[in-house]
Order: sequence, then structure tokens, then C-alpha cells
Amino acid sequence: MTCVILYPWIHIVRRSPCVTSTSSIRLRKLCSRSIRTLVDSIVPLKPSPEFFKMSAVPEDLGKIFQYVNKNKERFIERLRDVVRIPSVSSAPDKRDDVIAMVRVTEEKLKKLGAKTELCDVGTQKLSDGRTLRLPPVILAKLGDDPSKPTVLVYGHLDVQPASKDDGWNTEPFELTLSCDGKKLYGRGASDDKGPVMCWLNAIEAYQNCDIELPTNLKFVFEGMEESGSEGLEELLEAKRDSFFKGVDYVCISDNYWLGTRKPCLTYGLRGICYFFVEIECAVKDLHSGLYGGVLNEATSDLIHILDSLLDRQGKIRIPDLQNDVLPVTDEEKELYKNIDFNVSEFKTEIGTNQLLHNEDKAKILMSRWRFPSLSIHGIEGAFAEEGSKTVIPRKVVGKFSIRIVPNMNPQNVEECVVKYLTSVWNKRGSNNKFKVYMTHGAKSWVSDINHTNYTAARAAVKHVFNVEPDLTREGGSIPITINLEDVTGTNVILIPIGCCDDGAHSQNEKIDVLNYIEGSKLLAAYLYEIGNQHQKS
Repeated sequence: MTCVILYPWIHIVRRSPCVTSTSSIRLRKLCSRSIRTLVDSIVPLKPSPEFFKMSAVPEDLGKIFQYVNKNKERFIERLRDVVRIPSVSSAPDKRDDVIAMVRVTEEKLKKLGAKTELCDVGTQKLSDGRTLRLPPVILAKLGDDPSKPTVLVYGHLDVQPASKDDGWNTEPFELTLSCDGKKLYGRGASDDKGPVMCWLNAIEAYQNCDIELPTNLKFVFEGMEESGSEGLEELLEAKRDSFFKGVDYVCISDNYWLGTRKPCLTYGLRGICYFFVEIECAVKDLHSGLYGGVLNEATSDLIHILDSLLDRQGKIRIPDLQNDVLPVTDEEKELYKNIDFNVSEFKTEIGTNQLLHNEDKAKILMSRWRFPSLSIHGIEGAFAEEGSKTVIPRKVVGKFSIRIVPNMNPQNVEECVVKYLTSVWNKRGSNNKFKVYMTHGAKSWVSDINHTNYTAARAAVKHVFNVEPDLTREGGSIPITINLEDVTGTNVILIPIGCCDDGAHSQNEKIDVLNYIEGSKLLAAYLYEIGNQHQKS
């Protein structure tokens, strides 16, 4: 038996948040509507015909979807409870809050019946010499049925720093509903507390609908992702043959839709190689009126070096760097043709007048995801404050990174960069001290889109949104993806919950109510399809 449910998908209209800087209670009074009225009023205004379809949803999923709809208000309160905890991992004075967030999440998992373990991952040495305890990592299990597949879920519980003084329209650690009832503002709402709560919502829906979970579940929730996941890699390796044994699928929800209109699934990430270029011209900073014109200045040398990295079209000048880049396949070309991506909207979003590559959609997307890129990030040691200062820096450090793609190796990239810049330096003929080195390197990641992990997720998207999801890569790096693929030896998928305009790491971070609620359904449907398709494979 199937339950037919109508799910129109919509074009999201961006609007300025109608919110107050006080508490959500004040906001509700100002808007003269209760949260229930606001949440229940979230309906598509003008459904796009191409997205407006009938979907035959399996009966069990229909019950789960209805449960999620009925519990929207309570699920929003669940997110509010955790956003309220300022779990900023980069701030030593917030470490207790990060640990509190870990413990709160552990308790929520226990209430769902999970067996949990808080794993000590050691201490962190701060720049001032102090030692600080690292937050424990949650390892949890729910279900141990050998006839069912096991899905490993990763998420993080820490957030970026945030303050009202930074330009937020609301208190960042008080989840605030916009007056139109469509957006939830708060630090971590999208990255990554919202998606983590979506998992809990989905599991609760199964249990309260008396529907057996179709998979076993394992969870890895950490509190240091925003600060480099210190201690996590060692824990994964130590648990390789115990906790991580027997995992069939891995799912991460820590990224975003390509746009604001259509869901996607992510199957690739670029890696990164980060470089420092140090040039030293004196033993101390010098007065330009006294010493200008009598020595090769470090800043001038550094600008020459950095200018040699790219041509005016953004092409990398380093010889042999791209020798290992794989050619684009016909299958990939077809994927790029069908991706929902509007070049004009992208230009408007980033505020530029012109893009490279003749503004060709496929070429722009490939340049963001499929090919390496080089970005110059800054110069340490040079005067960069407001006003004027007539100083000649004694030493400057240029910083740049190269995003690398499949088949590129960080060690080979380092060799190419060092060889090339050493040659440029020698031709410069400066007598200053020069050094170039890679500070860290991480490989890229690409997954098999024909694996059951992806076919199940695609079916889940259709159940919830009635569209075929875009299959996308991302230009950034999520190192845990490769780590989890390695320790489990199985396929990893990234299922985004939020939109590209959520503002993660920025002021006024938000998650759309629709994405949060439908995201809870999506993860429930994903588990349903994993259980269904695994039995058939």
C-alpha cells in the first residue's frame, strides 16, 4: 500500500530578516503571531510547475513524514536548545560549553536508546603554553541486527565564534524565527547543529510511529571540527578494528545545496596544499625615510614572487603541476549540463561584475570543483591597519593555497611549487633570505555515484522533494571524509541539508525552516531506502 502525498517544491525568495535583537519571545510579540502560526504558515506561494508533481510515498514513510509535520514546533525547540550553547571550539574560555554540548547530545542519543561512549582524545597545547582538555568524542550505536546494514553518521557539535557586535541582527546564540516564519537565525543552525538534530528528529519519528529502523546506526559526533578536529584522526585509527568494523555506508551532512532551489548530493571534494613564502631583509623593522632606497625590501620581493603564480586569466603558471589531472569523462560532462546553476545569480551573490571562462556554466562549475585553483590569502608582517605607517618590514610571509583534485598528490604539488618559486627567486637576483614550504596538505576525495549509498539517497530526495537531485562536487575540503572512508573501507556520501545562502561562519547564519523540517524527512527516507536497496543488492 502506498500513501500519496503532495510536496510542491518552490523557488526560495531571499528577504531581509524581520527580527529583533531581543529574545524570541519578544520577536513573537512584535510579529503578533505565535511560533505555531508562523511555522504552520510555511507554504509555497508560487510553485514552479517543473517541481510540482505527485509522489507515491511508501506507507511507512508517509506516516513518518506526517509525524515530522505535526512536531515541527517541538523540533524547532530542540534546535533552539542546542544553539543556545555557545560551543565555540577555538575559544579557550568556551571549552566548558563545548563539553556541555557534547554531553547534552549524548543524553539525547541515550533517550533514543543508543549505547554511547565518550572518548577521551587528550589535550590541546595553546599558543601561550597552556594545556587545555580536548572535548570528548561521542561514539554511539543504535541497533545491532546482523540482518540489517549499518550506516555510520558523522557530525560536529562545535561552532565558529559569533557576537552581536560582529554585525548580527539577532543574538547569535538565541535561535530566532524571522517574521515571515521561514528562517531560523543562530550560530550553528546550519553548520552543523541543525543537520545533527535532523538525525535525531528522523530517529524519533521512526520510533514514535512504531516503525522499526531499517538499519543499524553508528554515530561519530565531535566538538573540534571548526578547529582542525584535533585528536579525532588518532581515535579513528585506534577504533578501526572495533567500532568502525562492519560499517556498510557512511553519511555526512556538513555541506550545502549548490543554490537555494534544488537539493543535491555531493560526491567529490578538492584537497588543499597550503604554502608559506618567507622573505627577510633585515634584523629589525626599518624607517623608510632613513633606509628606503638602500636595500632590496622584503615586501617588494614577495609581491614579485606572488605575482608569478597566476596569469591575468587566473591560470596557474607552475610547470608540471597539473600533469596528473584526469581528463573530464563524457559521463561528467552530462552531469554538468543538467545541474541547476544560474550564472547571473552567482555573480550577484558574490558581487562581481565579470567572471572568468566567458561565464560558461559548465566551465565555471568545473573550475570550482573539478580543476585545481590557486588563491593568495595574505601577507603576514606587512602593515595592514587603518592609517599610515612608514615602515619597511624586516620580514614578510606570503600565504597561498592550491586546491587539488583527484590523482594529484600533495607531495608532488609541493615539489613543483618549491622548484618553480626557487627558480623565480634565483632570477630575481635579490640578496635577501628566501624560504618556501608547505604547511599542510590534504588529498581530494571523489566517490562512486552508482553505489547503493547514492542510489538510495537519490530515491530519498525524490520521496521528499519530488525532483532528481543534482550530483555535485565542492571546491572546499572536508578531511574527515577521507578519514572515514579509510577506516571503514566503504562508500561515503555527503547529503546537504542547508542552502548555499545560509551564511555558515558568517554573520546572521540561518537555516530555512523548510530545509530543517524537510531535511529531517530526507534523512528518514535515506535510511528507509538504504534498508530497502541493501537487501536487493
